[in-house]
Amino acid sequence: MTSPSPDGPEDIAPNPFVFSGALFGAAAVCLGAFGAHALAGVLSARQAEVWDTAVQYHLVHALALVLCGLLVREQRSRPLKVAGWCFGLGMLLFSGSLYWLALGGPRFLGPVTPLGGVAFIAGWLALAISARPGRQV
Repeated sequence: MTSPSPDGPEDIAPNPFVFSGALFGAAAVCLGAFGAHALAGVLSARQAEVWDTAVQYHLVHALALVLCGLLVREQRSRPLKVAGWCFGLGMLLFSGSLYWLALGGPRFLGPVTPLGGVAFIAGWLALAISARPGRQV
């Protein structure tokens, strides 16, 4: 008989979605604080609003990514993996382009933002598919 590991059950492998979601979450908090303090008075009201939108979507989808990682431990399904990848891509494209635009980045990045929004929507739909009633695992 072996004693339990002090780090938790041995059969639970590290999960890239939980790991990256946690890092994305930490980054969202840092960027929110940076926007509220270091950029206060630097950004116009509109730029600050864009920054805040980026932070809000960033943080919500970091949590969604963690959720996918936790769920994939119980149910290894393709839709959950798709959802996780879509949430990560969405954060990079949607929030990333908004951060850049708020800082005065080139306007050609504007069309990138909706692509991130589409990735977010695809992630939520994939998550719904993974949880639909009657779905076989």
